[in-house]
Amino acid sequence: MSSNTTSSDFKGWVAHDPSAADGNMKWGSYEPKSFAETDVEMEITHCGVCGSDIHTLRSGWGPSDYPLVVGHEIIGKVTRVGKDVKDLKLGDRVGVGAQSGCCESCGPCKIKQESNCKANTGTYNSKYPNGDKSFGGYAKSWRGPAAFAIPIPEDLPSEVAAPLMCGGVTVYNPLVSYGAGPGKRVGVVGVGGLGHFGILFAKALKCDKVVAISRSSSKKADALELGADDFIATGEDPEWMTKNASSLDLIISTISGSFPLDQYLNLLDVNGTFVQLGAPEDALPSFSPFSLILRNLKIAGSLIGSRQQIRDMLELAKKTDLKAWVQVRPMDEANQVLIDFEKGLPRYRYVLKN
Repeated sequence: MSSNTTSSDFKGWVAHDPSAADGNMKWGSYEPKSFAETDVEMEITHCGVCGSDIHTLRSGWGPSDYPLVVGHEIIGKVTRVGKDVKDLKLGDRVGVGAQSGCCESCGPCKIKQESNCKANTGTYNSKYPNGDKSFGGYAKSWRGPAAFAIPIPEDLPSEVAAPLMCGGVTVYNPLVSYGAGPGKRVGVVGVGGLGHFGILFAKALKCDKVVAISRSSSKKADALELGADDFIATGEDPEWMTKNASSLDLIISTISGSFPLDQYLNLLDVNGTFVQLGAPEDALPSFSPFSLILRNLKIAGSLIGSRQQIRDMLELAKKTDLKAWVQVRPMDEANQVLIDFEKGLPRYRYVLKN
């Protein structure tokens, strides 16, 4: 076991108010959770930049608990292991996603859907059962429950593994849960950080057809290079809905802005499912109930994924040599990275590196 890390050793990009989302985080010390013998510490090497980080920094989903450190796509090397930790050792490369705790005893936990646990502890802007705050990965170190530190397959690069810990599993979970695979036709709404993973994993799961859907054709070439079989530009073809009616079995919506839900539902065939992943700060648009009733459609939501799904996803990424599109940026440029992220510049995930 390594020497104990003191609280003063924990330094990162600290947000003190909503202006942090505009590139005003401050580098400084923070107080991590108290170390428990079921915990590990890691030296962070990489941390992906997720849209949730921006929403939380600016209190977009409700008041955030400042000061806070965001980042929940964390990769690093284990530097301290609690006495009660059985499955990890010093030097192991592990990843931490958006969740760092659950009760392990409720209904969702018992069926391995711990992301739906009401006692879910988020990796940042949350609290552990003892009242300690959770802090994320825009930092040098991380401390938290070993149960949520997932070993990374040896041949999977850290810069690819990082955004999989949240962005990747967020699309992998509903794809697997709603039957994506041979014989299925899948649409992915939004060609961005999440959407590009949706295309990659739908292809990795060997779906019969993968269709990228976006307002304009500006990302068509990228979508096709990622593996999409077809592309729908909803803002450029007034007949896009009728031309593609009843052509899909599953739609994964990754967008957080306004969108024509009724029209997207028209793309689904009988018994189709529309899954909303993007989390807008405003309400979803209204739709006619007949859009669902006449073709026995379903609307669903999905929240990140379980630890087992993360393990399965990482193995699939390794097996298929998943080519995530990432741009690695220095951790000390985190404020500028936020600004660039908000401008829509990443193609398609930023990853901070220490």
